[in-house]
Amino acid sequence: MNFLLSPGAGSIKGDIRVPGDKSMSHRSIMLGSLAEGVTKVDGFLEGDDALATLNAFKSMGVNIQGPDNGRVVIEGVGLHGLKAPKDQLYIGNSGTTIRLLSGLMAGQSFDVTMAGDESLNKRPMGRVATPLKLMGVEVETAENGRPPLTIKGGTKPQAIHYDLPMASAQVKSCVLLAGLYADGVTSVTEPAPTRDHTERMLRGFGCEVDVQGDTVRLQGGQTLKACEIDVPADISSSAFFMVAASIADDAEIVLRHVGINPTRTGVIDILKLMGGDIEVFNEREVGGEPVADIRVRSANLKGIDIPEALVPLAIDEFPVLFIAASCAEGVTRLTGAEELRVKESDRIQAMADGLVPMGIKAEPTEDGIVIEGGVMGADVDRVSVDACHDHRIAMAFAVASIKAQCEIEVVGCDNVATSFPTFASLATEVGIKLQVVE
Repeated sequence: MNFLLSPGAGSIKGDIRVPGDKSMSHRSIMLGSLAEGVTKVDGFLEGDDALATLNAFKSMGVNIQGPDNGRVVIEGVGLHGLKAPKDQLYIGNSGTTIRLLSGLMAGQSFDVTMAGDESLNKRPMGRVATPLKLMGVEVETAENGRPPLTIKGGTKPQAIHYDLPMASAQVKSCVLLAGLYADGVTSVTEPAPTRDHTERMLRGFGCEVDVQGDTVRLQGGQTLKACEIDVPADISSSAFFMVAASIADDAEIVLRHVGINPTRTGVIDILKLMGGDIEVFNEREVGGEPVADIRVRSANLKGIDIPEALVPLAIDEFPVLFIAASCAEGVTRLTGAEELRVKESDRIQAMADGLVPMGIKAEPTEDGIVIEGGVMGADVDRVSVDACHDHRIAMAFAVASIKAQCEIEVVGCDNVATSFPTFASLATEVGIKLQVVE
């Protein structure tokens, strides 16, 4: 699937709600499956990544009804009620699924092998294999620590303290979830704050989780109790429309029921530092997660040095923030973001490779990028961008078309369905001139 985008969207306006949060959708299935009783989920993201998690637990004997318009009903089997799947688990493109499942599989009595698509099978799994091995779990990976990933069952994980070598919510969650099956207290210290959906949702299922500063502690052997979950709209998906409204000449977009977990709001903070006109209102709490409506209007963005403290809080939003930087006056510098090089693609290089042919000065560095704002596509009629089968690269360049003076073809957009299956329709609804070409 490719995107074909005509230049100059002009007015960007709308009052929309994007699909449910991907991180929370994953975790609702995982914890609901391991709880005792029936868990009901509303707002579940019906994208390929979250469905990969849902299908994995179905393969292990969990009765799951739905999704039906975001409604999922899960009949939990308890911590020790999963059954061995008949085949290896196919995870598709979902790094969250394979890394979090690794922790849960560490406590099972059976072996599990997990593999994904071409993109996932290039991503590093040593970062979860290392702490699991320290917990006494037998883990096997393919060459260079890549999937397929095999977790050998039958060994009770040992409680450990683990200092994360990188800021990663996936690795933190893997260790904590394995700790559910260990005797004693498992703890993790992180070098910078990362999203805390796992900790919050564990509490929602009745599990005691202690957070002191940058350290999270979990007592093993606790029982999860079924609950009801209302998944807010995904702030990562909302970010594309925040940038779209910020860079358009005549824009006002209201985004409804957006999750504003403080470990995820870096995109708002960065856009505000660049001069963005963003109003967060109607704040409330839903199921232990903060939620709000967000209004974004046109703004004259300025280039900034992005504070490194905000990098982990906006790690998934940088592709579209690079578009904001390309439309800003002056230079934007990003450092401390080497994690972007091992996402679904090398997002630093992939974005630079798309921006430079459009006349934007974008210089990758080892841990970031330097972007000088300018006019996109002033000297070309058409540019073809390789999205590298990375959903966020594809959607970022769709947003770029708002200010581009050339036609943009984005090749390899198939994985947009992993996180935002309704992106194309919502984008055209607000005014982006997008065609989907099969």
